[in-house]
Amino acid sequence: MTFNSSNFYKKNKFSLKKLFPKQNFKKHLKINDVKPLKLAKKNDLTFYDSRKYMEYANSTKANICITTLNLAQDLPSKVEKIIVKNVLFELAKLLKKIYPTADVDYPDYSLKKPSKKKFKSVKFGNNVLIGNKVNIGKNTLIGSNTIIEQNVKIGKNCVIGSNVVIKNSIIGDRVVIQDGCKIGQKGFGFIPLKDKNLKFPHIGIVNIDNDVEIASGCTIDRGSIDDTLIGKNTYIDNQVHIAHNVKIGANCMIAGQVGFAGSSTIGNNVSIGGQAGVSGHLKIGDKVRIGGGSGVVKDIKDNEVVMGYPAIPLREFLNQQKKK
Repeated sequence: MTFNSSNFYKKNKFSLKKLFPKQNFKKHLKINDVKPLKLAKKNDLTFYDSRKYMEYANSTKANICITTLNLAQDLPSKVEKIIVKNVLFELAKLLKKIYPTADVDYPDYSLKKPSKKKFKSVKFGNNVLIGNKVNIGKNTLIGSNTIIEQNVKIGKNCVIGSNVVIKNSIIGDRVVIQDGCKIGQKGFGFIPLKDKNLKFPHIGIVNIDNDVEIASGCTIDRGSIDDTLIGKNTYIDNQVHIAHNVKIGANCMIAGQVGFAGSSTIGNNVSIGGQAGVSGHLKIGDKVRIGGGSGVVKDIKDNEVVMGYPAIPLREFLNQQKKK
């Protein structure tokens, strides 16, 4: 599904000279948006703050990159480097200038009762509110007291429960979202400062593919620079929290009260037991199984079965238990 941040967030026009007054650019550069290394195109500004993403740094198509002196050598020679001491701090300040309202979830004052003329084939419960330019597919059911904010797109034959709030999201066909879910709100991101923390604007979205089921009371944060993605035919149990930029593959089964920290990537056909936790910026392979209550603090390769805190291969975990 295609997406532009300006569809959901107010965007200011900007010039590179105003954003980086001390920078002497080698040539005239045009910048359309801010994107992560992997997704950035020629006229995008990107950022590089950790060698964990060296693979993407080597191949980025961006014209300009905010980075540190030590990391600059990993970027292609054609990329204009903006050298800073703290990449995320400078990026947060930059995003606040370009997207001035993306650091707080302001109320949507365009909300109103849905038009029966516009949504002829959609069934609404009592007290539903819909924002401007919302698109809902045929034969979708919306439960009572649910709020769908401006520009959200929901596919055909979906079932959205009661007391659900959806914002900054694109949702596929035949998706089930049960009561009390909150989807698309700003994630937990800020730069700690001595006197006042600097909020990190979130300009991404939540993108939910076809045939996903999300049970009651789940919270799915939108992406910060990247998007939060849920793959097709994935089932998510009650009270699961999915933080910003998390990417969950297809055909996954996630039990109740699982928590995902930001920017972790989960492969296809992964099963996770209840109350497990996955730390941030990790890569979990395909067909992985994670036992209930486990704490995942490092990457897991394809087909592994892990258990415990920290999570280790199941056979090793069982041997440890025998020795106790």
